[in-house]
Amino acid sequence: MTNFDGCRIAVTGASGSLGRALLKELAQQGASLIALTSSSEPLLLLDPAGTAIPLEQVCWQCGQEQELRGLMERVDILILNHGINQQQLRSRSATALALEVNALSSWRLLELFAEVVQQSHRPERPKPEVWINTSEAEIQPALSPLYELSKRLLGSFVSLRALDLSGASGPLRIRRLVLGPFRSSLNPIGVMGPGFVANQVIAQARLGVSLIIVTPNPLTYVLMPLSTLARWGYFKLLTRPSPGQP
Repeated sequence: MTNFDGCRIAVTGASGSLGRALLKELAQQGASLIALTSSSEPLLLLDPAGTAIPLEQVCWQCGQEQELRGLMERVDILILNHGINQQQLRSRSATALALEVNALSSWRLLELFAEVVQQSHRPERPKPEVWINTSEAEIQPALSPLYELSKRLLGSFVSLRALDLSGASGPLRIRRLVLGPFRSSLNPIGVMGPGFVANQVIAQARLGVSLIIVTPNPLTYVLMPLSTLARWGYFKLLTRPSPGQP
């Protein structure tokens, strides 16, 4: 069973509903927390006893991933949870923003963290992990075409890069978070509470699950593993790693 006590964990989208809920759950597991957020407002989280949860807050913006390199050297687990949902929009600018925030930024952070890990000497620390919130929109309608397109792109990136970055010989362990509709500012009518979702995510991660699914939709539990396996096989069959570069 995975133990998070003492792990240094950074969470993007920390000011959002799920980000805050994940930080609270991880605090109860004894983790040392780094909240990555685009908001400059101080993030105050309280534990069940009403005491402020100690955390380091770092303000950053998409496109500034390289500025986080120094911070990445201190991180054991990176949770990529930031995103936007522009329902009903389809303009060129809206499309570019959705791709940048929901897919490209997370891909750059994944690559940056992998590079930092490979250049670091960490014999006494656990194998670093990246958790990526791709969402149920990878394979299910989310009533938001741009959100679906960008999350499917992110999911494909994860499947492709996991061939070299994850696994027994890779520098990282990658966990994919496939989450159904939960209540947040992006989706105020979500059927699940963010606290419940965060609790289930942490529980499955502690059990060693790499494909973490939390949703009321039973089809996702069948379709997501099949989709992930199919993409893994397709990419493995038709691609090869570049010499000397993972």
